[in-house]
Parts: sequence; C-alpha cells; structure tokens
Amino acid sequence: MAILSKIRDRSMFLILIVGLALFAFVLDPSSIQQFFSSSKVNSVGQINGEDIDRDEFAQQVEAYKTQSGGRATQMQAVNAVWNSMVSEKVFQTQLEKAGIVVGEKDIWDAMIALPEIQNSPLFKNEINLFDEEKLKEYIANMKDEAETGNKQAWMNWLATEKSIKQNLERQAYSSLVSIGLGASLEEGKRDYMFDNTKMDAKYVFVPYSSIPDSISLVSKDEIQKYVEENSKRFKPEATRTLKYVKFDIVPSETDDANAKILVEGFISDREEYSNAAKTTVKIAGLKNTSNYEAFLNDNKSDLAIDNGYKYKSQLPVTISETVFEGLVGDVFGPYKDNGYYKISKIVETLQLPDSVKSSHIIVPYIGTTRSTSTKTKDEAKKTIDSIFTLVKNSKTKFTEIADVVNSDGTKGKGGDIGWVRKDQAFSPGFDKDFADFIYKNKTGSIDVVETAFGFHIIRIDEQTAPEKVVKLATFARLIEASEETENIIFEKAETLTSNLADGKKLEDVATELNYNVQSAVNLKALSESIPGLNNQRQIVQWSFDQERELNDSKRFDIDVLGKRGYAVVLLSGKTEKDGIVLSSDILLNVRPELTNKKKAGLIIEKMKGATLEEIAQITNTTVRTASSVTLASPLLSGVGNEPAIVGAMSTLKLEELSDKIEGEKGVFVVMVTKREASVELENYETFRNKIVTKLKGRSYQLYQVLQDASDIQDNRSKFY
Repeated sequence: MAILSKIRDRSMFLILIVGLALFAFVLDPSSIQQFFSSSKVNSVGQINGEDIDRDEFAQQVEAYKTQSGGRATQMQAVNAVWNSMVSEKVFQTQLEKAGIVVGEKDIWDAMIALPEIQNSPLFKNEINLFDEEKLKEYIANMKDEAETGNKQAWMNWLATEKSIKQNLERQAYSSLVSIGLGASLEEGKRDYMFDNTKMDAKYVFVPYSSIPDSISLVSKDEIQKYVEENSKRFKPEATRTLKYVKFDIVPSETDDANAKILVEGFISDREEYSNAAKTTVKIAGLKNTSNYEAFLNDNKSDLAIDNGYKYKSQLPVTISETVFEGLVGDVFGPYKDNGYYKISKIVETLQLPDSVKSSHIIVPYIGTTRSTSTKTKDEAKKTIDSIFTLVKNSKTKFTEIADVVNSDGTKGKGGDIGWVRKDQAFSPGFDKDFADFIYKNKTGSIDVVETAFGFHIIRIDEQTAPEKVVKLATFARLIEASEETENIIFEKAETLTSNLADGKKLEDVATELNYNVQSAVNLKALSESIPGLNNQRQIVQWSFDQERELNDSKRFDIDVLGKRGYAVVLLSGKTEKDGIVLSSDILLNVRPELTNKKKAGLIIEKMKGATLEEIAQITNTTVRTASSVTLASPLLSGVGNEPAIVGAMSTLKLEELSDKIEGEKGVFVVMVTKREASVELENYETFRNKIVTKLKGRSYQLYQVLQDASDIQDNRSKFY
C-alpha cells in the first residue's frame, strides 16, 4: 500500500518521464536506449573524465578472486582492482602528456630478461642455455590453445605483458621526474651554513604542562570547527554510525537434552521397520558393530571417522581418565565436546612413540601415486628385493643406493625422511602402510613395504620413548537449534524491529528486555566489516542507500564465523561527503594540539616584561642558556627537540628580545647572544648531493601527488 501511495503521489512526474522517453523514441528509436542506459549507470567510476565500465570492472574482480584462490573477499578484490585501475589511468594521462611510448621490442627485451624466463627448463636448448625461439614457440602454442577454448594461460600471459609495459612506462616517467630534482652548489653552501652555524642564546621557557588540563579544556564544537577549517588535512568521507542488537540462533536446553538422548540411542542395538524387507530388522549399535566407518556413514555421524591414535592429553578432559582405564570394546558417553554430543568406543590400545626418524629407498611402478615409472609391478618387486639383499645389513650401501635410486626429496640425503610426528603419520595425507611400519616396529627394523607410491625399503633409525595410546571410533551429533527454537529467536528479532518501526527507542526496549546494544561507528561507504558481526557488506550497503534516513531500522539474517543469527540494525548517525565526523582517531590527534594552543594563549598573557629576567620573575621560572645550538641538531638542554625555536634563533637579531614563540613543549621568549658562522669550504658538492639525494628519496610520493591532482569519481559503493 505504501508503494502504491508513493506512485500516486508522483504520478505527474512519472507521466512526464514516460512522455519524454516516448517523444525521444519517435524522433530516434535508439535514443530511448540511451535515455535509460546512460554510461553513468554502468560506470563504476571516472578518472580524469574517462569512465570505468562496470562489466569490465566486474570481470577483473572475478579474475582477481580466482587468482587469489578464493582467499580474497569480495571487497578486498574490488579495492585491489580499483587501486590498480586508478594507478593505470593516472599514469596514462601523464605518459601521454610526456610523450612516453614503450615499444614492443622494449617489452620483449624486459620479458626475456626476467630470471623466471631465463632459468625455466622450458626455454633452454640442448646445452642448457636460454633459447629465445623456444619461448616464442611456447607463446604461439598458448595462443593456439586460446583459440580452441583454453584461454586461461593466454590471458595470464597477456596480463604479464601488460604489467611489464606499465612498469617500463612508470620507470621512464619516474626517471624524467628524477632528472628534474636537482640543486645548485649555492644551495649546498646555504644548507651547510644554516645547519652548522652555532648559536648561543638566553631564553625563558614556560611549559604547557604548567597549565592544568582542567582550565584548558577543548570542546567537541571547537574540534569540529578546527577540522572543518582544515578539511584537506582530514579528507572528509561520508560515514554511517549504526546501533544493533544481535540475536544468535543457539540451541535451547531442550535442544541440548534431545541431542543427548538421540546420541545415546546409537550405543546399543535397536530394531527398526525396513520397507525393503517388509519387516522389523535389527540394527547394530556402536557397542556391537565392527565396521566403524560404515556405522558412522549409515547413521549420518556429523564427524567422519578418525583413525588416529590419541595420547591421554589429546582426549577431552571429561573422558580421558575413564578411557585410559577402559578396555578394548568399552563404550563411553554420551559426553559433550566442542558443540557435539559424542559416544566413543575403544577400538585399539598400543604403546607408540611420539616421533619416528626413518629412511627409505623407493622403487615405483606403473600406476602408483605420482609415478612416472615404466616398470611393471613384478619388475619393481624384483628390483626392490635385489636392493634389499644388498642394504639390509649395510647402512653405507643403503645411503649410496638411496642417492642413486630415489627420485623424491630424499635423493642426496641417503633416503633420510627425517622425524615424523605421530599425528602427521596417521593423518589422511600420509600413507597408512608407511605409518604402520615405522610406528608399530622397533628402532633398527628394516623391511620391504608396499604403499600407494610403490615398493619401499624402510629403515627405522630412531624413536622417542613409547607411551600408551588409544584409537577410538566416535559417533557425533552437532547440538543445533530446533525449528521451534529458531522460530522463537526469529520472533524476538521481528518484535524488536516492529517496535523500532513504531517509534520506540532502541535503548528503552533493550533495557526492558535485557538486550545488549552494540555500536559500529564511522563506517565508510566501502566498509565490509562491522565490529562484532564480521563481514556484513549487506548492512553497510543498506545504511548508505540514498533513501535511508536517521532512525531507519531493519532485521538482517547474518552468519558470523559459521554461526547463524539475526541483527536488528538502527541507523543512528550519518555524515555526507562534505561533512566531517569526529572519529576517535581525529579526536586523539586534534585534542592535544588544540589544548596546547589554548594553554599557549594563557601562558602568553602572563609573559609580561621588558627583559628576560622580568618575564622569568612574573612566570615564576628562570632564565636558561643554550650553547652551540645548530639547525642540524635543534636540541635545547633540559627541554628537548625544538626545531621551531632554533629556526627562529637563526634569523633573530643579536641581543634583541624575540616575540613569544610557541614550541613543541611550551612557549619561549629568546635572545640570541652569539652566532658563529661555519668555516667556509672550498667545495660544497657533498652538501649539494645531500639535497639531491633527499629530494630523490621522496620520489615515492610521486604517485600520491598525481592521484591527488587527478579528478577521480568513485561509484563503487553503488554496485558492491
């Protein structure tokens, strides 16, 4: 009804728009498409008048996420691609103005100079030297594959070429700028004289700390005014401040009890009606089953089977004592562990070391894991048996043959695998047969063992002291909120949302119902994370919607680290791009600065007198002295670093009283009593070079300056 009302209210406006569009269509049918499909609608931003196409930008964002292996979030990818595009466009404008062109030969020469190209076996000839023709052939093959549909490698190659071109262009531009950063010998002489002229002075110093903070307080209004007057320094951005109540979907006490009863029902055998057999059948419980993997799969355990062996310290505290006193076949539980109810059965007990050091010789055959061997299984077995005869009683022979035969990382190490921890050995990524041999035999054992990788001769070199371990078969069920519980939590969130829509204050309702109100302050348009809720881009987008007004509220479905819930969010504060919000960072930096300015004003009012002695008497301080102070080292004894004061001393007339000068630590009145110029040098080249080096050392600021000088319009927040 509200939507229909708005349509009625704006009916004349809609008629006018449609009329104009139809009129344009009559004159030129293509204009109606232009009318509704302005380039601005599909522009993610604009850099120096050039639009960034939305579709092109989206493709690059997806490509970036793919290249990151899924580790980059949506907004991380968006920001990375945006920064790259801005950098490219900003430099492109300057390159065109400077007339810098990088040719294909420049790119090719830079390409073949790359170490990864020079050293790649793909591009080496018969005498192991880099062959340019092989690289050209490789590129041609990639291009042919791209034409048949396999485009990824070719696209990556083009991206590499583009990156090399950009680097060459920027290096050329930076070099041109660097050439213009120079200094004359006269400037070198001036700096030398300035930095090394020694000055003696007398001064009165009244520290800011002499004025209590309580009588120099700075209000937020004063800070706001200062920040607005210095807006370039603080670069204002549009911000939003939110208040929210989070409702976690968590199991109730009833859900917990039901999960416990359910898991307990899998301990013993039970009878169920079978539709297939048309009769009641007996189903084995954990206590009587022997095929544990099938049992967990058939009964839909929420955790897969764990074939690892556990020390007592690796078991949950609630069952560790009982389990280590139990026997094979004993069942324990239900017990609660890490959000699950579990039942566990002792499958095996052993004495195992924590770590084992071993060596091996491997002979793979056709079909084994990661094998390129052409041997049949029978041929490999004959080979390994022959080797075993030679090495079983000779460590020297074992080492020699391992270095010849092995093709894995143990080649050149005498077959030494090194130390392997128990948990690593019995993990899914380690071969089970290899692990069983090195952990279930004693130090010095050597034998032929077949694994998924082929035939090994395995020798156990060292073991830590064995300890008792158990292997458990564990059935688990996650303790989850029931549908009924979810409905109750949803109703609470919906009721709060309704109360806020009716005009009730969030704090009042929260106090009444004992809800915890949390805040998210100064969110930016491209923010992704909300304190306490992690990544919730949907909420940020909602808060920046053009129609959004203060005190608007909404319920959101959320997922925080895999835990579902609801957040009822209220927009409690907003500033637009032309306004500046006083963030905690701004307050932290500006308040001390303005406080000292206030203190300086109070101190200056007190510093009356025609001489240093009079001023010192009135301010209850003393006249201090400074000897051999230089601009190169602007330190005042007992005060600290005061560059502004020492800088003023370099220009004051001798024996004349200065005005009041605000320094880092307080207010000063200074009289320079002596100024001793430095000894003149025959040549000031060293000091000229020092200035040049300092200037060129700031070349890293080049891009930032170019970016600040560019006309950049950022519309990302409208699309992401």
